[in-house]
Amino acid sequence: MAGGGLVAEGRLSAGCFALGGSVVLVLAGSQSVSVSRALLAAHLAAVNVLLLLLYRRLHYQIAVRACFLGFVCGCGLILSFGGSTWQHFGWYLCSLSFFHYSEFLVTAVINPRSLSLDSFLLNHSAEYKLAAMSSWMEFTIEKLLFPDTKQVTWLSFLGLLMVLFGESLRKAAMLTAGSNFNHIVQNEKAESHRLVTSGVYSWSRHPSYVGWFYWSIGTQVILCNPICIVGYTLASWRFFRERIEEEEMTLIQFFGEDYEQYKKQIPTRLPFIKGAKLEP
Repeated sequence: MAGGGLVAEGRLSAGCFALGGSVVLVLAGSQSVSVSRALLAAHLAAVNVLLLLLYRRLHYQIAVRACFLGFVCGCGLILSFGGSTWQHFGWYLCSLSFFHYSEFLVTAVINPRSLSLDSFLLNHSAEYKLAAMSSWMEFTIEKLLFPDTKQVTWLSFLGLLMVLFGESLRKAAMLTAGSNFNHIVQNEKAESHRLVTSGVYSWSRHPSYVGWFYWSIGTQVILCNPICIVGYTLASWRFFRERIEEEEMTLIQFFGEDYEQYKKQIPTRLPFIKGAKLEP
């Protein structure tokens, strides 16, 4: 992905995300479950045919992912404002789908050279997929057995605030870092690499990780998933502790004393994570 095509790919993803989200308009005002299902099936079929006719290869792969995420977000909006007992799950669907789509879109803006299908983070890792499926299973089982435990609105709202804080902080970090941001830890220093210490980086050495940490936990607070709240907290903490230690060793090699001084002055803002140890 290089040159002027990058802007087109960003626009393509935005248009397809909106196309998928148009499911909100399709189902607006529908009161019958059977009619809603029929409209939903017709919408999915029409969108898929349209994408197959319009795009090929890489552009189709981008389009179908962005459209799927828009569709999930649209379904989340329907649940959020539909007045059903699945309202909080709707908040979760909006949070999850927007996070993944915005990772691609912001990457297209700040660092188009690194843009790829992986920028959606949909194939982040097997552990990530297992964690997501575990949260869906816990929510469904507990909703069937103990439905009242999924209607703690104040707790779900707290989770939504955590998600909004985490998402905003992460995207602010990406935009501040600009072309220095990459989803993959870099092992070789490029000429364009600069040590970013301004903006949110003057508050935290790793604001994108802090944002993702609280976003991930917040998704489970929204769902009132006690088991996954604990599991996500421990798993995320361990992942970021190891990731930060690895990344900071590389940053010390890249920027030497400048990074060491920065590290002494600015904390990670993640609980009990201090990063790589400096040589005495």
